Amino acid sequence: MPAAHTEPTPTFGRRISFHPRELWAGACAKGIHLLVALLSISLLVVFGFIVEEMLEGETTRIDSAILLAFRVPGHLGTPIGPRWLQQSAIDISALGGFTFIWLFTIVVAGFFALTRRWRAMLIFLAAIGGASLLDSLLKVSFHRARPEIVPHLTYVTNASFPSGHAMISAATYLTVGAMLARTQPSMRVRVYLLGVFIAVTLLIGISRLYLGVHWPSDVFAGWSVGAAWALIFWIIAERGPAAKPEEDPAAEI
Repeated sequence: MPAAHTEPTPTFGRRISFHPRELWAGACAKGIHLLVALLSISLLVVFGFIVEEMLEGETTRIDSAILLAFRVPGHLGTPIGPRWLQQSAIDISALGGFTFIWLFTIVVAGFFALTRRWRAMLIFLAAIGGASLLDSLLKVSFHRARPEIVPHLTYVTNASFPSGHAMISAATYLTVGAMLARTQPSMRVRVYLLGVFIAVTLLIGISRLYLGVHWPSDVFAGWSVGAAWALIFWIIAERGPAAKPEEDPAAEI
């Protein structure tokens, strides 16, 4: 007896069910994106407030007091702390300098290219290149003179506001930290990565104050706009597909 022909069950019109966990995860992701966007806007507002106070001369007193606190009273050319601390500050400061930042950027971009994370590579390069351009435009626009209240302990050339070291390091290290953390399933690893890059960013800014080459308001402004910039590009990265490497036939060779 021939087998009875069974018609396939039509799928059109079938009710699509969503797992509660998937709905909850999607809602949480949207909530996080909204919070990050609000945080980014808040940081830009802080930057605007610092600009207003700086232009009105309201930051001069606290700027001067903080810079003087890093020097030995009566010997303004001598920083506080042991002798090795000055060299350490110079070394840490170099982590936010043009040469190291772009070497680091090339290395990270190379890693993304080798692992075929093309979208991540383009986002990262756009973030760092855009931050560098923005920093140059802001320095030219405000053209604030470097502090002369204390001797400089390292060589500087361009304008003071905002601190390029603080801004570019925040944009670079926070962006790469967020993008690397995005690939880790463990929350502890994510927190660790972000914590390390945040600490490096803070140390770079503090080193600029210790060396006397920036007003504190320069550094705070740089941190604010640099962190906001990094958060914007984190949102851009998050709105794309998960950061997984593409298939590479030569990967096992």
